[in-house]
Amino acid sequence: MDTRGRTDYYEVLGVDRDAPETEIKRAYRRLGRQYHPDVNRDDPSAEEKFKEISEAYAVLSNKERRAQYDQYGHAGAGNGGFGGTPIDIFDIFASAFGGDPFGFGQGTSAQASVGRDMRYDLEISLEDVLTGIDAEIEYSRHAACDVCGGTGAAPGSELITCPTCGGMGQVRSARNTFIGTISTVQTCPQCNGRGRTVEKPCTECSGNGVVRRSETLTVTVPAGVMSGNELVLRGFGEAPPGGGRTGDLYVRLYVAPHERFTRKGDDLFADLGMTVVRAAVGGKITVETLDGEAELQVPAGTQPDEEFVIRGRGLPRVNSQARGDLHLRTRVAIPRDLTPHQRELLLAFADDRGEDVSPEDPGLFERIRNVLTGH
Repeated sequence: MDTRGRTDYYEVLGVDRDAPETEIKRAYRRLGRQYHPDVNRDDPSAEEKFKEISEAYAVLSNKERRAQYDQYGHAGAGNGGFGGTPIDIFDIFASAFGGDPFGFGQGTSAQASVGRDMRYDLEISLEDVLTGIDAEIEYSRHAACDVCGGTGAAPGSELITCPTCGGMGQVRSARNTFIGTISTVQTCPQCNGRGRTVEKPCTECSGNGVVRRSETLTVTVPAGVMSGNELVLRGFGEAPPGGGRTGDLYVRLYVAPHERFTRKGDDLFADLGMTVVRAAVGGKITVETLDGEAELQVPAGTQPDEEFVIRGRGLPRVNSQARGDLHLRTRVAIPRDLTPHQRELLLAFADDRGEDVSPEDPGLFERIRNVLTGH
């Protein structure tokens, strides 16, 4: 067992002690992608974690080494060990993946730099969704220096081969372990992986190749978009220091709530207020839609909470001429401030319908309300 406080190899890979070779390889491939230093450049612990899982895989993927480890634990190195053959953790990774998919550790050329992607949140109105809009946005980013063209070198000077890595963009180091010599490769700290350094730094960007710049862009938002949709503007993200491919700008859309209409997909929903008289006698009324007025025929005897649908007066579908529908639900307004004359008329109406209602009946208006609301 583990006598020196080292983490158990099976625990490192997250597999059982009787796990077959295929499961061990599958676990290593998953963790290798997650902790590869070329993927996690901003995580200082990624490289050590990558070394640890590679070390575990180097032992458990080899039948002889695994047998000695199962019998002696980490102390197996003192009983003949796992051999003195140098082990390159990136060679292990490449063999498990059939080649290093990240191009890291191959030692053939400097890595191309890629700038970071950026995100901008843009709020639009429901009316904007109906028609589409050209929105102007302002944001700040690191852009390639106009003076040096993003190289970081002053005009007239040259880029020279990095003396630390010899133009490879990477430096290699080795350390002895109980399973042999483990060789690691990391980005060159002097040239940041570019393989070249500037002879004379640009005074505008201090040799970084990038400057902070405010940008103003016009973004075309098509009709029919929804909250959460994103527009991608290629090459408008962060520029990498020293040159390379600029990242992208992702514009995420948010549709602001509307005071009258609610949205479900391409359909719109709203309340349709009307008086008691209009609900009772019906007739043609004018209603407000998101894009103007529309006429609606209300049948006599319309009840509260009835739904009317106006086809094609909802929202458009993206990249389509089709539109959703407008759904209107009736809300009948019961009068609260009757004049004496209006009260007499209502009583006469009730009498004409044969309803036993008298002015002294304290439940008169409640009963009228119940009749009108269908209760």
